[in-house]
Formats: sequence, C-alpha cells, structure tokens
Amino acid sequence: MSAELLVLVIVVITALAFDFTNGFHDTANAMATSIATGALRPKVAVALSAVLNLIGAFLSVAVAATVAKGIVRLNAVGGQELLIIVFAGLVGGILWNLLTWLFGLPSSSSHALFGGLIGATLAALGWSGVIWQAGTDGVLAKIVVPALLAPVVAALVAALGTRAVYRITRGADPDSVRTGFRWGQIGSASLVSLAHGTNDAQKTMGVIFLALVAHGTLSANDEMPLWVMAACAVAIAVGTYLGGWRIIRTLGRGLVEIDSPQGFAAESSAAAIILTSAHFGLPLSTTQTATGSILGTGLGKGAEVRWRVMGHMVVAWLLTLPMAGLVGAACWAVAHFVGGLPGVLVVCTVLIALATLMYLRSRRAPVTDANVNEWPGDRLPAADRESA
Repeated sequence: MSAELLVLVIVVITALAFDFTNGFHDTANAMATSIATGALRPKVAVALSAVLNLIGAFLSVAVAATVAKGIVRLNAVGGQELLIIVFAGLVGGILWNLLTWLFGLPSSSSHALFGGLIGATLAALGWSGVIWQAGTDGVLAKIVVPALLAPVVAALVAALGTRAVYRITRGADPDSVRTGFRWGQIGSASLVSLAHGTNDAQKTMGVIFLALVAHGTLSANDEMPLWVMAACAVAIAVGTYLGGWRIIRTLGRGLVEIDSPQGFAAESSAAAIILTSAHFGLPLSTTQTATGSILGTGLGKGAEVRWRVMGHMVVAWLLTLPMAGLVGAACWAVAHFVGGLPGVLVVCTVLIALATLMYLRSRRAPVTDANVNEWPGDRLPAADRESA
C-alpha cells in the first residue's frame, strides 16, 4: 500500500469518525423534547432516531454536492496536499464536537466541519483557496446566511405554531391533549430524524468525495459512490444510537419547560425547515434550527426561558467556525511541518489522545438515559411533574 493510499484510508476513517460524533452530538435535535415530555423512553427514542437517520442518508445528495464542490477551489490543489487539508479540517470538527458535547452545549456539527475545512484551507492556500462567494454558491451564501436565518425563522415558526396549538386546544381536556400530542410528537420527532439524516450525513459524504477526488479515484463530476453513502449512513446511525445524553438534557430540560404541545410544534417546524434546506442543497445547522424551534415554543407559550443557558449556546455558535478553523489550521501546520504520512500520523495520535481525555473527563459526572431528564436545581423531571 502506497503512502498516499494509506493517507486516503486514514482520511476516510477520520471522516466516518466525524460522522459518528455528528450522530451522538445531534441526537438531541430530534429527540430531546420527546424524551423530556415522556412521549418516548430514552432508549427507544435514540433507537428510532438511529434507524431514521440511516434511511434519511439515502434520500438526497444535494447537500453533499455543496460540501464537495462549494468550499475549496479544487483546481487550486490536489493529490496528497488536498488530502491533508481535508484531514486537518476533519480533526478540527471532531475536537470541537467533543468539547461542546463535554459541556453539554448543542453547537453545530456542520459549522464545526466547515470551520475546520476553511481553517485548514486558509493555512494551506491562503484567502483565495476558499470559495467565499460565487453567485448563489460559496461560504457566505450556503453557510453563513443560513446560519443567521435558521434559528430566527425556526423560532418564529415554532412560536406561531405553539400559540395556535394552545388556542385550538384551549377548551379541551388537558390529559387528552397531553396524550394526543405525545403521539403526535412521535411522528414529528421521527420526521426530524429523517430530515437530519438527509442533511447531516451528506456533509460527510461530501468530505469523503472530496478526498477521493484528491486521490484521483474520482473526478469532480462523478456520481456519489454507493459505498460512501452506505458507510456515512451507518456511521451517523451508530453515533445516534449511543445518544448524546449531555446535549439531550440541555435541549430537553435546560432551555425551557417543555410539554407535549410545545414539543410537537418545535419538532414540526424544525423538520419543515431542515427538509426545505436539504431540497435546495443548503448545509443547514440542524442544531441551530432545533434550538430556535424549542426557544420559539417557550416564547409562544409564555414560558420561562433560561436565558443564561441560551447565552452559552449562542457563544458556542459564534465560536464554532473560528475555533474549529484554528484547530484545523494548526493541524494542517503540524502535518505539513512533519510532512507526508508521518505528519498525518502525528496529528492522528494527538486527536486520539485529546478525545480520550475528554471522554475520561465526562465520566466524572456522567449523564445517561437514567438521569437525562434531571436538570440541576429541578426537583422533578418534566414527565413526573405531568403525572403528579
């Protein structure tokens, strides 16, 4: 096996590792509210989400095309140099995902990936190596603008939906309303999971496609290989099944008090926005969309919002692109300085060491399916309060 082929194999494995972290990092987007309201048991929720993420990954490749062809100028670099750029960007995305997971912050896996790739590209090629704007394509149009609009639009849609739901059911029996909307939540949460697979798994497909183009296995105009689609679908599904319990707790219990009608409104609005973005090839942040929807339901109901928690989330959102970019640039610099396969192996070793440290740190205060509905300072989980 040649050194360049071995680098390609490492890049593909690292991409699938990112996809895996994307899965458990973003499980909360679909299932946090259903778990919080008791519509689904935690283990059942993540299993259902995993299956639907797997299916959703095969529905479209529009987002993958944006990632593969809309960030790095492919005609400016090729071969092992492009492989190292892609590898460094993936490492930046993985480390930011793990750090925000450790703190239970629902930041954007998409922006972590894009930030890492942009940072590595800037370090390697300079400002001109990134496609910032090219008509309706480029970083600004496809990433930055949707990032600014998604949480605001999601919050507005969810707020209006929540107000409408409570107005329609105002005279109905509360227990019947709660039971009915819990069943509705299962459907709406399932739709979000399907949408998440359609949107997020494709981002890793795009990265692997980019690596295959760099190696010369594919050309930029080739179709997405089926094995790439299948591998990414399985990786994100397995990550989803493990359940990112720390982030599920933050979204389901930490931002607003959620009941079943709110959960249904949040999930429905998030699914509609994510599926629309996937149709147009916009690599939208499902995390920001889901968070905006949950915030909107709280505002629509007039419930108390934990603005301090929301503030922490916004800070994480603002830092994601630049911090992942800095890590991606640093990883590229190390790999480039050492050179070739040894440089990639050095960065890979650092990644494994830091990932292990963060995992061990998380075990000091574990969050599992058993305590995911227990927010510090609350006396009873939401499901227990509803039945009390």
